[in-house]
Amino acid sequence: MVTVAAVALLGALPEQASAAKGTRPAPWTDLFGDDPPRLRRTVHRAAVPLPRPRPADAPKLESGKAGPGRPAAEEPQPPGRNGKPTEQAAPAPEPSPEPSACRLALTDAIAIAPSIPDIHGAGGCGGEDLVRLEAIVLPDKRQVSVKPAAILRCAMATALADWIRTDIAPLAASLGSAITDLDNFDSFECRGRNRVVGARLSEHGRANALDVRALKLANGRSISLTDRIVPRELRETVLHSVCARFSTVLGPGSDGYHEDHIHLDLMERRGNYRICQWDVWDPLPQTAPLLPAERPPAAPPREVAAKSDAAKPDAGKSAVAPVDTKSDAADPEAESKAATNKPATKKAAIKKRRQNRRF
Repeated sequence: MVTVAAVALLGALPEQASAAKGTRPAPWTDLFGDDPPRLRRTVHRAAVPLPRPRPADAPKLESGKAGPGRPAAEEPQPPGRNGKPTEQAAPAPEPSPEPSACRLALTDAIAIAPSIPDIHGAGGCGGEDLVRLEAIVLPDKRQVSVKPAAILRCAMATALADWIRTDIAPLAASLGSAITDLDNFDSFECRGRNRVVGARLSEHGRANALDVRALKLANGRSISLTDRIVPRELRETVLHSVCARFSTVLGPGSDGYHEDHIHLDLMERRGNYRICQWDVWDPLPQTAPLLPAERPPAAPPREVAAKSDAAKPDAGKSAVAPVDTKSDAADPEAESKAATNKPATKKAAIKKRRQNRRF
């Protein structure tokens, strides 16, 4: 008790003396007091990480003030005529391009051809106003499937649909059946002509061409347009129909690259120039002849060159059948005939050799 009282007395005396003199109190006086802490000479601020930005789909903040790392709330709209706040109008969507006249004309009653986005590839590949031609609708509502579906420009798809509906469907009906499939060998492909590296861009790269290989009928028959087994009249009919509708037609005999299919496109050229190169070959014979045909009776006789005995290298060594000298000696007429025929035979052999030298 005495020690505690002495410490309290010693602490009170300097505090009273400092209050009287107006000087700074002792450093140990604030150990048990309620005085505010003194600031140091330098203040060190700690780096506090900011919160993540507010997501766009988060609900709006109720308060209009923005806190640290939070976006400010939208300002309230002024009240309308009925006293209720007016809602902010949503931004107007970008206007979609209007469909072309070709797209409006190519309806579902003509072809199943949904529109696809424009393609802008390297080297000028692609195009605009593109469709995916899946089937062609005939006037009797039956569909001709395009296998596989072809990516084409609307104008090219329209030309194909018109060709099938107007020309090929009646042709198949004349054969006692109906067309069901169109064999698509190639449509859109970003490449050069004939797939040659460095060649000019093909119309296939512009989605403006189609390669047709065959037409399939409902009775199971497949008409290959380049097969020589197909009747020539039928292939010629198809040739005239495509050359009247498309600006480019390439087939067998054109350039060596279209021997098994027909190339069709709508390439625009100066002066509306058209190319139609398709050789319709004759059908092959059903049975190949094993032996040469017999020589007709009216044919002239074959010329045979007679060789003299002197021209033969082994005339003396060759085995000759014994000759009846008696009969020759006894027949003077035979000797005279041999003497007269010998010069004529020699002259004929010399003339034949001269003719052979000319070739």
